[in-house]
Amino acid sequence: MLAVRLGECVAESASGCCAQARALASASMSVSARAQVIVVMGVAGSGKTEVARELATRLALDYLEGDHFHPAANVSKMRAGLALNDEDRWGWLDALAAAARSCAPGCVVSCSALRRAYRDRLRTLTHGPVFLFLDAPAAVVATRIEARAGHFMPASLVASQLATLERPEDEPDVYTLDATLPLTQVIAQAQARVAGVASRPEGRG
Repeated sequence: MLAVRLGECVAESASGCCAQARALASASMSVSARAQVIVVMGVAGSGKTEVARELATRLALDYLEGDHFHPAANVSKMRAGLALNDEDRWGWLDALAAAARSCAPGCVVSCSALRRAYRDRLRTLTHGPVFLFLDAPAAVVATRIEARAGHFMPASLVASQLATLERPEDEPDVYTLDATLPLTQVIAQAQARVAGVASRPEGRG
């Protein structure tokens, strides 16, 4: 995909496009070299799966869907319209972190990571991931949840997720993205943030 983008730049003779493609290529190589874990976080309906999957493709990294790591008891509970508590989530986070650690050279993970404690657990278990917080108003995520089919998360749990959410302010390597924008623009924001982290010494601030 990177080669195609660079080829498009030559064909168009557009220096701006070339610079963007080179930055994307650099970000991909830098992130891969550092075995980076990138967590795309937010409440249900914020667009985590779409953004994380596309970002993983563009960076040539593995993609891990956080929902797939919930034990059956958690899925049953959510299907019944019951909100998960901390005890329900610890084992899920541990399983997701273990899978992320096994990815080489790195991965992009979709995970709600609603509370600071959940993010700190992932930080400890995956040695300092980057978090991309997809921020969207309650009305937007509720509409998206109502429109999707075949998912175990009912729209009735959106309010619970929003109540549980501890906005990631003053935390290391957490970047807020406007999840109301078109997907291509959200991805562009995400790539810019990842490229900025990768360009720092040892990928850290």
